[in-house]
Amino acid sequence: MPAKLSVNVNKYALVRNSRGHNSPDLLSVVDVVLAAGAHGITVHPRRDQRHVLFTDAPAIASHLSDHHPGVEFNIECENHPSLIDLVLAIRPAQCTLVPVRPGEVTSDHGYSFPADGPELVPAVKRLKDAGVRVSIFMDCDPEPMSAAADAGVDRVELYTGPYAWAWGTPGQAEATRQVWAAAEAARRVGLGVNAGHDLDTSNLAGLRDLPGLDEVSIGHAQICRALEVGTTQSVGELLRALGWPTR
Repeated sequence: MPAKLSVNVNKYALVRNSRGHNSPDLLSVVDVVLAAGAHGITVHPRRDQRHVLFTDAPAIASHLSDHHPGVEFNIECENHPSLIDLVLAIRPAQCTLVPVRPGEVTSDHGYSFPADGPELVPAVKRLKDAGVRVSIFMDCDPEPMSAAADAGVDRVELYTGPYAWAWGTPGQAEATRQVWAAAEAARRVGLGVNAGHDLDTSNLAGLRDLPGLDEVSIGHAQICRALEVGTTQSVGELLRALGWPTR
């Protein structure tokens, strides 16, 4: 079965926030994305609330429960008490913990082990005790996957930025090899595998047959394409790139 597609709606929230009203309405966006065939919804609340607001996450969770039961909700966030508390209040299907560097434009690195392990373990335990599946953002390096498993997480999300940027260049083969090696190492220690960052309809070709790939999270490329062809078609194109049949 192909990897599932979770669409990150952060950039729709960014457009809404720029005007100060409720257009586009995130709940309507969620409806369109899911009607197009996406399997899940992702949000990444940040403490500066430059994308989704803290109030968006519970509203989306409630909307999914009422109108799209069974659809997975994935909340990405840094390991900060206020954000962990937000996730625990909502109890989504999955929480993806992502390291944040002050001033960064977007997430640009995975967790480092053993350095980040002691701070991650308590948060991972709190989330898992609440029944939330825990994934952590990791670079495409096989070496730390065993330590990630020791931290108690269920999955890793492979940071595919360098892979995406190498696509179509002489470095494509090596970048692809690194993704596969990291995924295989994660699977050997019992971890599920997600992937995300700058994935699009072109570079998904290199991951389509990646053994054990559970889910990809895509936001930026989806909305960029949606500006050209609309949300429904942009989601459909990503699904076809993953190997899902056309609706």
